[in-house]
Amino acid sequence: MYKGQSWLTLGIWAVLLLLGLDALITLNLSLAFIAFATLALSVAPIYIARWAEIEVPRSFIVATTMFIGMTLLLGEVYDFYDKYWWWDMVLHFGSALGFGMIGFVLVFMMFQGDRYAAPPVAIAFFAFCFALSVGALWEIFEYGMDQLFGFNMQKSGLPDTMKDLIVDTLGALIGAGTGFAYLKQQKLGGLTAVIHDFVKNNPHLFKRFRK
Repeated sequence: MYKGQSWLTLGIWAVLLLLGLDALITLNLSLAFIAFATLALSVAPIYIARWAEIEVPRSFIVATTMFIGMTLLLGEVYDFYDKYWWWDMVLHFGSALGFGMIGFVLVFMMFQGDRYAAPPVAIAFFAFCFALSVGALWEIFEYGMDQLFGFNMQKSGLPDTMKDLIVDTLGALIGAGTGFAYLKQQKLGGLTAVIHDFVKNNPHLFKRFRK
């Protein structure tokens, strides 16, 4: 599990483990639960990828680990959602961007990597729809939690929901646009490199891939 992971990922895991153990010793059970839950969720993609016989780029694991930590640990435990008004927006944007890229990879895999089986704009469009659908489902989840259990996940209600969906749209556009740029052999920094690494490291999923 640890082989091939970046030092940043290993460092975050170590901090989460130590934080969880310290919380157990001091009987801060809520912090211990969140610390260990964050650690488990950040490690889970590695096991899922191994089960599915997929090699996931290290950068994806780093991004996933940081995102989960920012959401659960910093957001919930250390109240970053209340301290920084932009915290929720950053996380929504990051998740939408990530799901846009994941959606692109999933659709591209359906065509076994044959970039000529569907126009790049069509693949990018479906990737955009996938990411935006995930964001919409999350807003429905927040509404359900507020109505059923009296939570305050929506904060200001409709304005918060619309703000989140607008940010989700921007992130989804960039994520899907990254896939489009990849098919057009354009470079967008590290974003297209992540897709390139995934395709390169999983040739069995892209049997008809043609450059």
